[in-house]
Amino acid sequence: MKRTLLIIAVFSFCILLVSFSHRNNNAVHPPRATVRTLVIDAGHGGIDPGAKGLFSTEAEVSLAVALKFGKVLEKEFPDLKIVYTRTEDVIAGNKRNKDDANRYRADLANASGGDLFIAIHCNSAGRRPGGWYEKVVTGKTPYKKTVKKKGKKTTVTAYRYTYANVWRENTAHGTETYIWAVNKNDIKINSVNKNEESYGEMETDSTSTLVLPDPSDPVEKARMLIYAQQYFRKSLNLADLIEKEFVETGRVSRGVKQRNHTGIWVLQATGMPSVLVEIGFISNKEEEEYINSERGQTEIVEDMVNAFRAYKQKLESKTVEAAR
Repeated sequence: MKRTLLIIAVFSFCILLVSFSHRNNNAVHPPRATVRTLVIDAGHGGIDPGAKGLFSTEAEVSLAVALKFGKVLEKEFPDLKIVYTRTEDVIAGNKRNKDDANRYRADLANASGGDLFIAIHCNSAGRRPGGWYEKVVTGKTPYKKTVKKKGKKTTVTAYRYTYANVWRENTAHGTETYIWAVNKNDIKINSVNKNEESYGEMETDSTSTLVLPDPSDPVEKARMLIYAQQYFRKSLNLADLIEKEFVETGRVSRGVKQRNHTGIWVLQATGMPSVLVEIGFISNKEEEEYINSERGQTEIVEDMVNAFRAYKQKLESKTVEAAR
């Protein structure tokens, strides 16, 4: 009971604190409602090729799409700062392994003062890209045989099976966009704090007075939870916009999904709204051809740019409304 009352008191204090901050220039302000710095993360790279298709790798495709995506954004939004986690076919940060590379990605995003993080990946399913042969039963013939049961001989019916190798096409296809699960926000908070601590001497963002709270303080921890929930809502909004754009282009959308089992570090540890876009199944022959083609990559980039534009406009319109 005492614990419940304490939690209620903490959240009540947070609400009063946020309300007071709107009237006091010396108070802590919420994060800015715009996108000035975008972090684009091409998945895998170098010694980590990711999923493999019949003739390409996830690292190659994600890098090609990421660079084209950034180039279009640079032209349309000249004031937008774009940070790439990699621009060549090397593992992010030239690290030794995937774990170190993923930590580098999140650290770079946080150190860059990113307002949004978009990771680009390719999906994979089934045993082999394209398809595989599978041994299946094609028929069975009954016959009688004699067996012993409790020391007595008896006749039973048994079967002789016939088998054949059948081709199973790898049919999984479509797009998915992942966000960090809302019920994992406490983990996201801890990860953000650990990454920020590792950059304790870095220069803070001059456009924001937001100071990372001390997680040992229960009031500050509660306020961090509020911010984490704000990341979730914005991430969900962007992910939904991306999938809707894919549908408009005629792609099959497998929907927006929360990653709430094995954690994706780049979603868990980035202190900003973050999404991971699976642009198609590299294990599907037709979809691999599409995501490697000029037409396919142009459409994917156009869909993501449209979603980014709508997301940015929505944020800024809310800022204008609040100012009024």
